[in-house]
Formats: sequence, structure tokens, C-alpha cells
Amino acid sequence: MAEGEMADADTEPAVQPGQLSVVTTATHGIRVLTLAGEIDRDTGQTLRQALDASGTPRPRIVVDLSRVTFMDSTGINIFIAAHHSLTEAGGWKRLAAPTEAVMRTLQIVGVDAVIDCRDTLRQALSN
Repeated sequence: MAEGEMADADTEPAVQPGQLSVVTTATHGIRVLTLAGEIDRDTGQTLRQALDASGTPRPRIVVDLSRVTFMDSTGINIFIAAHHSLTEAGGWKRLAAPTEAVMRTLQIVGVDAVIDCRDTLRQALSN
């Protein structure tokens, strides 16, 4: 996909319960990870690999959570670790469009005060 284009979310395959799908695109130099499914101990490695920006100078990542149905402490820990790594590399990460259940989890543990959370993907991609 050319830079500046976004994947059509309606063309993504359905995700089986207990699985996590990650679709990676880029727009305006920002890597966009569109997640679908569950983030837990069994799917954490998939998310960890998708967030890895080793060797990328000043990485910028937006994580679209609009299709995430469940997230436990595994996801919280991965997001915090990635936040620290990206910040140390001079970059940033934003979380976009979390579902109500995911946002509640982020708020309960205070992640929304540490990591920039936006209501929509469009907001997360803007300055």
C-alpha cells in the first residue's frame, strides 16, 4: 500500500475468538496498526512484535483499537513497554478508538494518563 493511503477496514478478515489480527499500514510516515480480536497472554507476542520499532529513527505509531474486544494486563504491560521504547528512540505511540471495555481497562490502571489516547483514528493521526 502506498504511503498516505489507509486500508479499508471493511475488507479485513473476521477474527476467531481468542485470536489477534494485526494489519499494518502507513500514512504520512506514521505506522498504523489496526488490531482486531483479543489481547491477552496467548496473543501478546503478536502485539509485541507488531510494536517493535527497533532501528527506526524517531518512530511514530498509532494503534487502532476499534476492533479489540478484550484486553487484559498483558496488553497494558506491552503498551507501556512499547511507550517507553518509542519515547527513548525519540518517537511516540498513540492509541486510537478504544472500545468501551478496552478504554475502561486503560482508565482503571491509569494508562490513559501516560499514553496518548484519542477517540478516533483520524484524531490520532493528526498533530
